[in-house]
Amino acid sequence: MLTPEPTSDPAEVTDLNTSLIQGTGSFTFTSYAPLADKPMEVFYHIPTQANSLTPILFVFHGSDRNGNSTRTALIDEANALNFIVIAPQYSDQYYPGGDVFNLGYIFIDGDNPSVSTLNNEDIWSFSSIEPLFDLVKQRIGSDVSSYDMFGFSAGAQFVHRYLIFKPQARINKSVAASSGWYTMLDNTITFPYGTEASPAENESHNALLAKEVFILIGEADKDENSAGLRHNSIVDEQGLNRYDRAQYFYSNAQSLAVSESTSFNWQYQSVPNVAHDYKAISAAAAILLYQ
Repeated sequence: MLTPEPTSDPAEVTDLNTSLIQGTGSFTFTSYAPLADKPMEVFYHIPTQANSLTPILFVFHGSDRNGNSTRTALIDEANALNFIVIAPQYSDQYYPGGDVFNLGYIFIDGDNPSVSTLNNEDIWSFSSIEPLFDLVKQRIGSDVSSYDMFGFSAGAQFVHRYLIFKPQARINKSVAASSGWYTMLDNTITFPYGTEASPAENESHNALLAKEVFILIGEADKDENSAGLRHNSIVDEQGLNRYDRAQYFYSNAQSLAVSESTSFNWQYQSVPNVAHDYKAISAAAAILLYQ
């Protein structure tokens, strides 16, 4: 059993074994009013040694939209490293297609952004996370003030765009792993490939560049014909496979930090002999975040 990190007042640490939810399970999230008509199943795992200061990790599935398997694959790591897994499931029924999940439903049609098709921020898919965090804290008796994020493949697309378009979110550390392609921190490239013509067009990214962000990729994730891997003249500037695109995204963020003379706390990590493999990548992400 792992010992929780000490606090200035040990009496503030509570035992989560007597909380409203514990162990491994799921619940239906409908309490965020703007998206109440889009119920979300939320899968969780709470280690037996968890306390009120145990880190909370939001985990985002790929295009399979399976929060159950996404959560379950991390149970061993959560038990060993003492973190809580929260895996929201954005079902195809209520969050259909890449516009609504991968691109956060910022626009009705994310590939053709315009003022007239810009959605109100309260119905962005991204906007479900902060109220879900508040509910999770209440349901498990947590006293943490921030959360971590890990997304794989389509989930990594969700995570890195969430970082861009929700700059006030209470995020601590994040891992974007094996993304098929990226929204660059570049206001000369039109959304969804950059931030031009988007709500982040005139935003400084200095705070984001200073956050602890890991760009994670398997070194064998180089299949240019992988199912669902987008190709066109714009996105192919990032590279022709996930491995090259991860390097490209990280390098451009690093160059931006240099040009802006701002702090840069991102890290690039690759996993040898691993292709597009969620289980292997999730284990590597857990180590980056909590070991």
